[in-house]
Amino acid sequence: MTTTACELCHEDCYAVMGNPIAHSQSPRIHHLFARQTGQSLSYDALLVEPDSFDQAVAAFLIAGGKGLNVTVPFKQEAHQIADELSARAQRAAAVNTLLIRDEGALFGDNTDGVGLVRDLTRNLKLTLSGKQILLLGAGGAGTAISHALLTNYDCHLEIFDTDHARAGEVSEHLCEVYGPDRATIAMSITESVARCDGVINATPVGMKLHPGCPLDTRLLRPDLWVADIIYFPLDTELVTAATDAGCTVMKGGGMAVFQAVRAFERFTGVVPDVDRMKAHFDSLVNRKHPEVTRFKGISA
Repeated sequence: MTTTACELCHEDCYAVMGNPIAHSQSPRIHHLFARQTGQSLSYDALLVEPDSFDQAVAAFLIAGGKGLNVTVPFKQEAHQIADELSARAQRAAAVNTLLIRDEGALFGDNTDGVGLVRDLTRNLKLTLSGKQILLLGAGGAGTAISHALLTNYDCHLEIFDTDHARAGEVSEHLCEVYGPDRATIAMSITESVARCDGVINATPVGMKLHPGCPLDTRLLRPDLWVADIIYFPLDTELVTAATDAGCTVMKGGGMAVFQAVRAFERFTGVVPDVDRMKAHFDSLVNRKHPEVTRFKGISA
């Protein structure tokens, strides 16, 4: 079995699993939260190979792990292996936080959507009710964001994904849950941007390993607000272009911090200081990345 930090210390052991994972700031965020609140824990970044997520989770738990954060591309798989789900995770059909209950059951939650919505409304002072919003990406993060938006605001979503069938499934499900005409498929980004009040990028496009911009930057205009969930880099091509176009812009750091706050609360029962973390976040992103452990689960 792969050795983990859980076997090397007496602290409660947590981690984030994904692929890629080198960009993740979760270890730094959770360790800072722990110092703020006087908690004793370890938190690692674990690279998991494709098709080995189940085995990796099992090995982590056997080694004494207490909880996990999950990032791309394993959020749907985390949803499938959870024994219990929060209402948010059930609606999103994706999990970014796994917690071991006292009875040994895996509890799954999704803090992505609530993190983005809280950052939008708190820092940009946006009025979302009655607005038309273009959501780029119908994967785990995009689906969680869509539910958080429609749960809290009487807005309308247009959902675009390169996989039109997936966008259609998400849109149909949202209408079943929240009422007819709350969500539609965006077949043309150009047409959707022209009639929408805001754009949210919930795709990987713009990450260091997936450079580019998810839309034609010539579509951007000053009365449009733009939110990007990517935080590595913070100044994505979309963020830079939207700033240059005079848009109201939200970078991905706020969502990263707010979703981590909810996950940390799940792990420890303690709520850390959000404002202190947000003040440090930009400097965290610019530092050398934390060490990543390659984690394949149980070996043959």
